[in-house]
Amino acid sequence: MSEVDRGNCHDGDGVMAWTREAERFGFATGVARRFAEAWAASGAFEWIALGYLGLSGVLIALFADNLIHPARLMVTQALVAASILLLCDAGARSSELPGPTEAFSSKFWHFWRHWYPHLFFVFCFEEMRWLVHLVTPGWEDAKLLAFDRWLTGVTPTLWFEHLARPALTEFMEFSYFTYFVYLLILGGVLYYRREWENYWAVMTYSAVGYVLGYVAAMLFPVESPWFTLACQWHTELTGGLFTALIHLIEKYGRVHGAAFPSQHVAGAVAALWGAWRHRRWLFWTFLPFVACMCVSTVYVRNHYVADVLGGLVTGTLGYFLGCRVIEAFGRATNATKTSPGKRRDFNS
Repeated sequence: MSEVDRGNCHDGDGVMAWTREAERFGFATGVARRFAEAWAASGAFEWIALGYLGLSGVLIALFADNLIHPARLMVTQALVAASILLLCDAGARSSELPGPTEAFSSKFWHFWRHWYPHLFFVFCFEEMRWLVHLVTPGWEDAKLLAFDRWLTGVTPTLWFEHLARPALTEFMEFSYFTYFVYLLILGGVLYYRREWENYWAVMTYSAVGYVLGYVAAMLFPVESPWFTLACQWHTELTGGLFTALIHLIEKYGRVHGAAFPSQHVAGAVAALWGAWRHRRWLFWTFLPFVACMCVSTVYVRNHYVADVLGGLVTGTLGYFLGCRVIEAFGRATNATKTSPGKRRDFNS
């Protein structure tokens, strides 16, 4: 091989190396740019959601010895965080698609961009089955049982048993079920009216309330009367359709632990405050159902009175702290920048 050939070979190697390096740099730059765009499309809710995933991830790393599969949990949380950012990015980009594609894709991503918080809340609650003993290995139910006796003079979940009748049980199970619809109804009304700022404000109140409850559950594990007092019931609770429906839901979704504070109560109260601020008529519609739901959590043996009081506190804090988060962020969401329709603020 001549010197010229060798020189050409060396030059080719240099070009190839430079090209590979440029490709790597371009890929890294592209990823960083997409991440920045996704973050720019996120809002106050994402601050809370990603902040919670980050905090719980740090706790998992610090207390990994108390967990069975800490690496799997951290990978799962990273995937959830990435999914949130991808949804934010997809929601922002969908409105830029031209032609016939715009109608379907924009509606599809717009819907999931706004409704994924409900799935996020379910994920966080179900994840608590693995995180409930993250910090403390035992259960703290004895303390809440003592508090309930001090407050009421009885053990409320046991005391309710002498009142149990199929009709009352069915009413209580119906009241318990209403928890699942408060945020859906309020969010649905705001979504239908295209009040994006108000919609995301309500999601932010709920997120803060739930996060406070999840962190408290990690630090103060409580398994609930359903497990602690299981040997002391004399009869099963029997009813009708809603009793069967709740039993079915709990058969596949019940979490052993994370009873304090009651996420049922916290979520309902955060939605109730959201209704007070954004749809006053819904507040007055929800109020009697929420009150009955609070009583039902004790009647159906899922919570102590202390859990209910804790849920009232965290749900209320969720609203007031959520308002502060939105003020700090400057707006409830950046999704409104690409969302068609009205952006009005209704406080009643």
